Amino acid sequence: MRVMIAEDDTLLREGLVLLLSTAGIEVVAAVDNADDFLVAVAADRPDAVVVDIRLPPTFTDDGLRAAVSARKLHPGLPVLVLSSWVEDSYAAELLGDGAGGVGYLLKERVGKVDRFLDSLRRVAAGGTAMDPEVISQLLVRRKADDPLAALTAREREVLALMAEGHNNATIAERLVVSEGAVHKHIRSIFAKLGLSTEDVGHRRVLAVLAYLNA
Repeated sequence: MRVMIAEDDTLLREGLVLLLSTAGIEVVAAVDNADDFLVAVAADRPDAVVVDIRLPPTFTDDGLRAAVSARKLHPGLPVLVLSSWVEDSYAAELLGDGAGGVGYLLKERVGKVDRFLDSLRRVAAGGTAMDPEVISQLLVRRKADDPLAALTAREREVLALMAEGHNNATIAERLVVSEGAVHKHIRSIFAKLGLSTEDVGHRRVLAVLAYLNA
């Protein structure tokens, strides 16, 4: 796997380079600002990118905007964004094209090496990897007219795990139920969200998008 990194914190950037290299992942570029990141992506499409949301020059949403631009330049480019705190509007925007291959992790997750690498590989394969803390805060911020109000408590648990990017087998293991039960819950979720009831491909991404935008 060939990965590009955009992170302005030198210690974290170099730590990511070392972590990925040790895991057998080639780091083809590691830059500290959004402009250099876009130049690098334009010159050589990587298999995935890891981008800090807040980069120079404004330290607001430069990294996010650069990630969106990179996906326009290379449709479907897998993007894993990092943030120091939960900014759920970014999560929804990143998923906005419904193409998959996106992730949103808090920087503290990088210290959990196995989880971070698993998330990166999942995103590179076209899946999603949303931070559990983002999912937790989104649940707390629900409106009274929540379009997901029709979901049962168990269906919300399943959808939250889908949002994190887990497959049916992992969801079944986490909830201590059978894969068949998970599949039935997902079909019910899709039906209530007005999506195709086929538990495949982008249907999962669209369900997650509905979950984040609610």
